[in-house]
Amino acid sequence: MIQTIKELANRIYPEAVDIRRHLHRNPELSFMEYLTSEYIGSLLKSKGISCRTGVAKTGIIARLEGKNPGRKTIALRAELDALPVHEETGQPYASVNEGVMHACGHDVHAACLLGAGMILNEIKDNFEGTVLLIFQPGEEKAPGGARLILDEGALDNPVPELIIAQHVLPSLPVGTLGFKPGIYMASSDEIYIKITGKGGHAAMPHKTTDVILVASHIIVALQQITSRHADASVPTVLSF
Repeated sequence: MIQTIKELANRIYPEAVDIRRHLHRNPELSFMEYLTSEYIGSLLKSKGISCRTGVAKTGIIARLEGKNPGRKTIALRAELDALPVHEETGQPYASVNEGVMHACGHDVHAACLLGAGMILNEIKDNFEGTVLLIFQPGEEKAPGGARLILDEGALDNPVPELIIAQHVLPSLPVGTLGFKPGIYMASSDEIYIKITGKGGHAAMPHKTTDVILVASHIIVALQQITSRHADASVPTVLSF
């Protein structure tokens, strides 16, 4: 079976590269992945893989059933959205959407998930259970598409016993995969702090409230949270 999977991967690889480059060339921002979703949905259907579109607005969940589909369910997950970044790579498949770029690897993730789906579809008579392919929208937003997918109940039937997500990591050698259970990468939240005070001329600071200085003190104090409140044995990142 391992040899069969390797042969299928080698066969699918050129198509997966083309898919990744198409996605990279046509990036869309969070919850605006309409063309991306349409493209992936059409690819899945052309491969004979059933899928549900419009999940959490622009997401997709595909379903592959092996033998005894009710025995076990696992899910594989990738993201769809790009970032508001201007691309200057000069690559022939560089973004054609001004100010939007797949700068976080979501194009790679989605292409890999499609490739994995193609392979699993070819060997579905050789595994038991069900595999879900989750194409998540809005990963770069808070709250993101993952929470919305759960809130919609899109994973309630069937409920996956395990969800495997992936992320590119250029520091790993080519052909190497790293696995870790539980929480691994940092997540982002939004916090809004409003500082109010009396304005005035910078040459007369004694008659003003220097809100820039106040904000600076707040940032410095917040940076000490991890060093004084987080367990030193647990990797913790706090950035503003």
